[in-house]
Amino acid sequence: MPLHFSEDELRQITEAVEAAEVQTAGEIVPVIARNSGQYGEAVWRAASLCGVLSLVGVMLVFQLYDGWGLTWLYAGWGVAVVATAAGTLGAVVTAYVPAVKRLLTPTDLMARKVHRRAMQAFVEEEVFNTKDRTGILIFISIDEHRIEVLGDTGINAVVEPDDWIAVIERIRDGIQQDHVAEGLVEAIGLCGNLLRRRGVDPQGADPNELDNHLRIYPGD
Repeated sequence: MPLHFSEDELRQITEAVEAAEVQTAGEIVPVIARNSGQYGEAVWRAASLCGVLSLVGVMLVFQLYDGWGLTWLYAGWGVAVVATAAGTLGAVVTAYVPAVKRLLTPTDLMARKVHRRAMQAFVEEEVFNTKDRTGILIFISIDEHRIEVLGDTGINAVVEPDDWIAVIERIRDGIQQDHVAEGLVEAIGLCGNLLRRRGVDPQGADPNELDNHLRIYPGD
């Protein structure tokens, strides 16, 4: 999925953040990233798997093919060429096709990398830099199909981790329906409603402490 949003979509997201923050003390920071890592392990795994499978295929040819058209394959260099080409193809496909990379990457490794990147974004975007520690990061990592919502200490004191499930599911639904901006706008609205229910109310004058626009990370 390309990381492209129209000017109108970006405006809608910004306005959704503004609307959610008007009635609460929360400061919502939406971030969308192409990926949270390169996952070289998956690339090497694909290369090795394709190389082995190509050797199995060569062995089947030796057993089943009696013609003269593949005599080159019986030479050592022929087998090496087949295995190398298959391994290279597997590595290239895995490097550039996110679905294959997800399939070959352990789930726990992917979860750790996304969480680490979300924490890094939390610091980079200074989500902690609010008077009452009421910053909230909504982090979407596209290639991994993962979404994290991280609240600062003032939010975590009154909001349970499971309370974010509806927010995450709405974003996921929007991505699956190819309406990313719409899903994010509605999820931000749900976030604002949740904060109101949990009593995260403005305390007197409540200046806008963090920018309201969508941050877009092109990926590693």
